[in-house]
Amino acid sequence: MRAAVVTFPGSNCDSDIARVLSDFYSAKVDRVWHKDQFSEKYDLVILPGGFSYGDYLRSGAMAPFSPVMKSVKEHTDRGGKLFGICNGFQILAEAGYLPGALIRNRNLKYVCKTVGLKKASDSNKISGKLANDQVLRVPVAHGDGCYFASEDIRKQLKDEGRILFLYADENPNGSLDNIAGICSPDFKVAGMMPHPERAMNPITGEMDGKTVLDLVIGA
Repeated sequence: MRAAVVTFPGSNCDSDIARVLSDFYSAKVDRVWHKDQFSEKYDLVILPGGFSYGDYLRSGAMAPFSPVMKSVKEHTDRGGKLFGICNGFQILAEAGYLPGALIRNRNLKYVCKTVGLKKASDSNKISGKLANDQVLRVPVAHGDGCYFASEDIRKQLKDEGRILFLYADENPNGSLDNIAGICSPDFKVAGMMPHPERAMNPITGEMDGKTVLDLVIGA
């Protein structure tokens, strides 16, 4: 597998996701700087977590104007997979790849803890393979993770099976309908607030993040 991890000024999870792709999936990983562009045909492009451009203006609002996003669009136009984690999810929403917005947590505090995730429906082509009672334990770490969208958009996401994950036992940020991640209509673009790369440690036994990445990569 060939993968690209895009790094913006302020990204701080790019090394983590690059490492797990290399160590657990034997992927050839390229780190792509925000000012650069690429023409390689990657199997997967990842927008990692962090605080792109310091989250000035709004979280993820400035990154869509980076030169690298031209290459990201060419990648998705070719049918390539695009996955945004935390700040990457915020960027995907700001860039129009995914509907809705990620706004300030309802409690107005930065939240850093492990939460439970479950699938929303069998029809999701990524997470639908999970058992109905299966709960994955994955960390969140964000101040602007509350998913917001109109009732019509949320109904459409539900009807089309495009909700990637729901918060299972605790909604850490007040996201409407407990939404933790969503997908594009063709399921090639996905974003989620929790960090699967932070739940991939055989020493501690925290490995549910690998289940998440297995689903995203294998979809």
